[in-house]
Amino acid sequence: MNERPMRIAVGITGSSGSVYAMDFLRRCPHEKFVIVSKWGKAVMKDELRVSDPLLEITPLCKKLFADSDLTAPLASGTNTMDAFVIIPASTSTIGKIASGIGDTLITRTAAVCLKERRKIILCVRETPLSTVTLEQLARLSREGVIVMPISPPLYYIPATVKEYVQGFVNKVLAHLGVEMGKGWRAEELE
Repeated sequence: MNERPMRIAVGITGSSGSVYAMDFLRRCPHEKFVIVSKWGKAVMKDELRVSDPLLEITPLCKKLFADSDLTAPLASGTNTMDAFVIIPASTSTIGKIASGIGDTLITRTAAVCLKERRKIILCVRETPLSTVTLEQLARLSREGVIVMPISPPLYYIPATVKEYVQGFVNKVLAHLGVEMGKGWRAEELE
């Protein structure tokens, strides 16, 4: 029996942090089905200094879907995704997901994953967080959502921005079963 490759839905929203999304897309070895919000495109254009972010993303994924396309296969629980990673996740998107609003493909895909009890990883790139957002994140966490504020580990003493970004993306990839090397002081466990 042939096992299908792991399928990961990826949402990119209008929060700052496009560099994390691009590193994740480059390094995640699984099939990636990507949705970029309107504001995600705008932020990527500014932060990555590219004229068309979708041209940068297309070679890194199996399929790119429009956030406005609520007829896309990701909008149905009959199509299995192994996980949904929203990187970066804006607080507006978090609020919609926590409230059960599925008015875009990103928020509809999250609603499907919640009802089907599929893995969701929210990579929150915002600070400080309002009490409202903290309560929404707590509600989502109780539903099984993995909340990962974009806060890279520093115990490896990153020397470059790339290493800093990779430190956080490694943590996301580990939650998807991708082995990213030894942990902090791992040799003491040998």
